[in-house]
Amino acid sequence: MKHYTPDIPKLRIYFSADPEFAKNCYAVKKTVREAVRATLYYEKFDLDTEISVTFCTNETIRALNREHRERDSATDVLSFPMYTAEEIAEIIPEEEEETVVLGDVVLSLERAKEQAEELGHGFLREVAFLTIHSVLHLLGYDHELSPEEDERQCARQKLILEELDLDPTL
Repeated sequence: MKHYTPDIPKLRIYFSADPEFAKNCYAVKKTVREAVRATLYYEKFDLDTEISVTFCTNETIRALNREHRERDSATDVLSFPMYTAEEIAEIIPEEEEETVVLGDVVLSLERAKEQAEELGHGFLREVAFLTIHSVLHLLGYDHELSPEEDERQCARQKLILEELDLDPTL
C-alpha cells in the first residue's frame, strides 16, 4: 500500500463503531485512512480536512438507509456530505488553520465482507474501494445523477484504487 503523507494537509478522521467492531479494527482504520488520503490527493483537495467514519452492522446501515434514503435494505456504504458539488468548488478557508469538515461515512463491515467474498477479493481491498467511493461523494460526485456521472465516478474509483497498490488478497 502506498502512503500519502508528506505533502498532504492535515487529515482528521473520527472513527466510531457499533459494539461488534469497536475492537481489533487497526488494519481497517489504517486502510480507510490511506484510502481517504489517496482520494484527496488524486482529487487535489489540498485543504486541512475532517471526516467521521462509522463502522456498523447490516442492521444499522439498513435503518439509516431507510431513514435517509427511503430504501429498506442494507447497503454497503452511506455518505453524508456537508457540501454540494458547487459548494465544494468554492471552498476557500478564511483562516490558514481552518479545517474543512467534509461529512460522514457509514460503512457496513458485514456487507463489505460479504461483497469481498462474492467478488473474490480481499476484505481490506473492499473496504478501501467503499471508502474511496464514499469520499468521492463527500467531494461532490454522484453516480446516481446520470450514466455520465456514474462513468466518471467509477473511472476515478478505479484509478485511485490502483494508486493504492493494495494486495488484492487482503
